[in-house]
Amino acid sequence: MTDQAALDALKTALAAALPGAVVSAAYGEVNVVLSAADIVRALTALRDTEGLKFTTLIDITGVDHPERAKRFDVVYHLLSMTRNARVRLKAELGEGEAIESAVAVYPAASWFEREAFDMYGILFANHPDLRRILTDYGFSGHPLRKDF
Repeated sequence: MTDQAALDALKTALAAALPGAVVSAAYGEVNVVLSAADIVRALTALRDTEGLKFTTLIDITGVDHPERAKRFDVVYHLLSMTRNARVRLKAELGEGEAIESAVAVYPAASWFEREAFDMYGILFANHPDLRRILTDYGFSGHPLRKDF
């Protein structure tokens, strides 16, 4: 999204739909930072709110910041085909903490959450089948952590 007016309109709509979230834009992309406890509520609002309709989950990944108390950023990338817009949601999570699974909102989240669990050790509460997906079951560690 490069049109500044469309970007500003999207920021305003997201801020209205997600009270308490920090909405910003940089380089033509919209970012939303919110608490881990609010992630499922936010994903549901973005999917269901008329005028937003972020119906496609593109990816869920992690970013490791071992120097922080809340070590991980759990990052969700969504697409609204009707708006032709993308949005990135981020929530901080400490090691050993769990974030609620998004599988009930976006069934495709199952694969992405298993991947983030396997590669980073990020825990997703109430995931229907949280187990390794890319590494061997006997593998010890998480390959994308910066201290691996």
